[in-house]
Amino acid sequence: MGWITGICLLIVFIVIWAYIDFTLGSYIHKKQWTRRSYPLRKGQLQLITNGADLYRCYFNDLREAKKTIHILFYIVKNDRFSHAFFEALKEQALKGVKVRLLLDWFGSRSVPKNWIAEAKEIGIDIVFCHRPYFPFYFFTLQKRNHRKITIIDGKIGFLGGYNIGKEYIDLDPELSPWRDYHIRMDGKSVADLQQEFLLDWKRATNQEIRIDSMSFSDQAMTMEHYLYPSEGIEAEAKLIQLIEKAQEKIIIGTPYFIPPAKLFSAIEIAQARGISVSILVPEKSDHPIVKEASFRYLRKVLAGGGNVYQFQKGFFHAKVIVIDGNICDIGTANFDRRSILLNHEINCFIYDKVFISDVENALAEDIEHSTVLTLDELQKVRVFVRIKEWIGILFQGLL
Repeated sequence: MGWITGICLLIVFIVIWAYIDFTLGSYIHKKQWTRRSYPLRKGQLQLITNGADLYRCYFNDLREAKKTIHILFYIVKNDRFSHAFFEALKEQALKGVKVRLLLDWFGSRSVPKNWIAEAKEIGIDIVFCHRPYFPFYFFTLQKRNHRKITIIDGKIGFLGGYNIGKEYIDLDPELSPWRDYHIRMDGKSVADLQQEFLLDWKRATNQEIRIDSMSFSDQAMTMEHYLYPSEGIEAEAKLIQLIEKAQEKIIIGTPYFIPPAKLFSAIEIAQARGISVSILVPEKSDHPIVKEASFRYLRKVLAGGGNVYQFQKGFFHAKVIVIDGNICDIGTANFDRRSILLNHEINCFIYDKVFISDVENALAEDIEHSTVLTLDELQKVRVFVRIKEWIGILFQGLL
């Protein structure tokens, strides 16, 4: 019996240590955090919802680069598509283009070392960021850089939900076709996007890189928008402000619907004042438990008169919010606690009617490929599913 007591004491010690580690790490992060905001810009934005279309455009833009390519991805895999991505970067580096690649340590941990060595050998700068460290190992292990951004020559920018891997171009038999929303942009906000990249680069390397500012013609730059970077501190308040602006309807598309308490309360208040709320989530799941962890929130949305749609045509991974057809939020942040309260993310708030109409059309198409989830279905889930839901709720802040 002594060994059982020992194991129990060890588990208690680990739980207490993790709690103290996470709490103190979070406290110090908030103390050291500096608020950043970017102005309302005018530019050209293109919505891309298909991986093949995105990467055809993306690789073409990479090949046209003349001076710099700056890339930050949460995930780059070890597969043929990821290898092609590395080869494209090497091709540009051999032409004299300065390539800097920043990867999240956890999300891109499977990138082969020989790929990295070969790329560095020809002059590509590759850095892994957000490595865990002491004394707050558990906190820093959980805090990820979830941004997916690219800046080419300081003129063209990309941000959204797509990473680098075969599943994103519909080559994963379980999750294909992959549905996501990504933005290609040009205009002055590209400089803002680059500033965020350079800040992340400086944090990871302690190197300060100065880039000459670009000039843009205002003639074709008509779409109003601004970038909003977040690091787990003010994102919830920002989204609450967005929800509170709703006068008629709110549409939320997300792969993981596990909102923080205050944000979900804002949704419930919106429903109470007669706002139509619709949630679009995938029927499939790419991670264990996250789907079941969302059920307690989806039940409440349905009980409040809202609509819940489960996407059936592959896997839905987009991160999008549309308010009254007037405001649209697209970016890297999921509608869950990890993205909102923990991760480094970046989103784009858009006010252009034409662009928002494109987003609404995409959402309408996705809803057509979805089934309606009812409150009765969620009330009658099997015992095994209910157990997974309880486990998911217990760990919802880390999913």
